[in-house]
Amino acid sequence: MERVVTLFLLCPFVFFTTVTSQQDDVCFRPEMAASIEMSGVQRYFNPGAELVLSCKPGYTPVSGPRKIVCTASGQWTKTRLMCIPKLCPYPDPLSNGELYYEDTVYQSTINYTCHEGYVLNGASSAVCQADGTWSVPVPACRPVSCGLAPIPQSGIIIYDKTIRGNTTDYGVTGTYKCLPPYVLIGDARAECTASGTWTKTPECRVVTCPPPENINEGYMSSNEQRDYDYMETVKYGCHGHYVLEGSLQIVCQKNGNWSEKPSCKAPCSVGIQRGRILYKGRKLWIKELDPNRILHKEIVSLYCLDKARGCGYATPTQCIDGNLKIPECFEQPSSLDYNLHSGSLPSEIQQC
Repeated sequence: MERVVTLFLLCPFVFFTTVTSQQDDVCFRPEMAASIEMSGVQRYFNPGAELVLSCKPGYTPVSGPRKIVCTASGQWTKTRLMCIPKLCPYPDPLSNGELYYEDTVYQSTINYTCHEGYVLNGASSAVCQADGTWSVPVPACRPVSCGLAPIPQSGIIIYDKTIRGNTTDYGVTGTYKCLPPYVLIGDARAECTASGTWTKTPECRVVTCPPPENINEGYMSSNEQRDYDYMETVKYGCHGHYVLEGSLQIVCQKNGNWSEKPSCKAPCSVGIQRGRILYKGRKLWIKELDPNRILHKEIVSLYCLDKARGCGYATPTQCIDGNLKIPECFEQPSSLDYNLHSGSLPSEIQQC
């Protein structure tokens, strides 16, 4: 009668053999773990026959025995031989790059990549071999190379580090300058980029501005009718009681235009005939303001009456280029009150 002996799996690398035989004295070639090799190619074995076991390349034997014997019952003796994958050493880090791997056992793979601006010099991947070594050494990430930076006509470049030879590496920077009287037009900073080219080269050219124009109620420090060089300046001032608003001077800019001109702002007169004002910390009757003039952006206060509380209060107003708005709350007193009853005016009674 045909008998079947069942295989029991003890662990991932340990197997009992499976034997099916027509007779009591014959063993079939056993099935073993994929990492275990058996000697010869024979399919049937007589009792007493021995079968030598070994580990395939890339695996290391653990435990034993490494030989099984066909018994009279048609079964193979048991073995606890395990073959575990060999380990490769942990890979060295990749300077200016990254490496990716999940394990370092036999047949594992490492993939190498470089950071932006660097190129791989060597293999992009390595495999753990049967002898426990990696198939290729760790590659290197070399910086992308540019030639020397292009120099604009009448210009120079000053590198931020010493350059030897006719090449520069990714990330090298420098600063462009122009020889007088030329002016740099564009970005003064230069860099060797990840594409192996330099950033855009600026231009050196002579820049002039036309003779500047005067301003209303003002004068200039120079009236020369000539072209002015880049960065030349002209100063402005105002006549009389006009006030200069803006920068005291203008500058010839890179685009051949002058910077924004200032302007002269007109003084104001306080447009009342009767009443008292508060100006520069002093209370003055309007006739005492002689001449009747306050300068641009100066503040003067006029007195108003709080009828509900019966008290007076000062309301400020500002001179803006010749215009001074009288507060709406201000009521100009009559000639009689102003001349004979001035003590009853909002400026003279109790203040709120």
